[in-house]
Amino acid sequence: MKRNFESIKRLVIKVGTSTLILPNGKINLESIDGLAFVISTLMNRGLEVILVSSGAMGFGLNVLDKEKRPKEIDQQQAISSVGQVAMMSLYTQMFNHYSTTVSQVLLTRDVVEYPKSLKNVTNSIESLLKMGILPIINENDAISVDEMDHQTKFGDNDRLSAIVASFTQADLLIMLSDVDGLYDKNPTIYEDAVLRSHVSEITDDILRSAGGAGSKFGTGGMRSKLKSAQMMFDVGGQMLLMNGKDPRKMLTAISGENIGTYFASEVTADDDY
Repeated sequence: MKRNFESIKRLVIKVGTSTLILPNGKINLESIDGLAFVISTLMNRGLEVILVSSGAMGFGLNVLDKEKRPKEIDQQQAISSVGQVAMMSLYTQMFNHYSTTVSQVLLTRDVVEYPKSLKNVTNSIESLLKMGILPIINENDAISVDEMDHQTKFGDNDRLSAIVASFTQADLLIMLSDVDGLYDKNPTIYEDAVLRSHVSEITDDILRSAGGAGSKFGTGGMRSKLKSAQMMFDVGGQMLLMNGKDPRKMLTAISGENIGTYFASEVTADDDY
């Protein structure tokens, strides 16, 4: 199908832990460098970019030389706190190589649910974008607790990225994952699985296409990404789900090449799947 992203001025890019952390738990320097290159290139072209990044837990496990995510909430928070510092340090180093300044914005769910605090964080992000600075957003895992009322926690950064794209009025959400996009059935089980090029609505059949949770270092899964796509539909937005193994392919995707799964309503899109 034809994808026309020429009018895109502001986009949110969400990068998952599977893109940042190798299966052996080490940091994926190649992917992070590619991510820095692509985002810096897009910003040099005049686009406004916001990065929503997972990875604090993966970085923390790496720094502390631990193999498994602990079950205890306080231990998870402590490790994520260590990992957040390490992650931002590496981001700063990588983006500096491409002359791009980065900033850190840590959010909890209550911040975006209260009008005054939402206005404050929106104003901060707008100011950063006007200054040509890349906001790197993550959930504040050190103080977020997944309680019964979910007052402080987003759940995962797939949801957070859609929320950020919504309140910043981004033109496009690009979600980088460890899969090529949404298939009609599980491609790890069925050899004849077909990649969906375009999805115009989240139907029961689409939901059945989704599997479970993500990697041992992350929390998201395909259902989480479909919920994010629905959130983009609800605000008249669009989303592109693609493999983050080679972030440089984002440049090809934005040029209009048929990569990944494009989530857009009939009003927004030119063709259907």
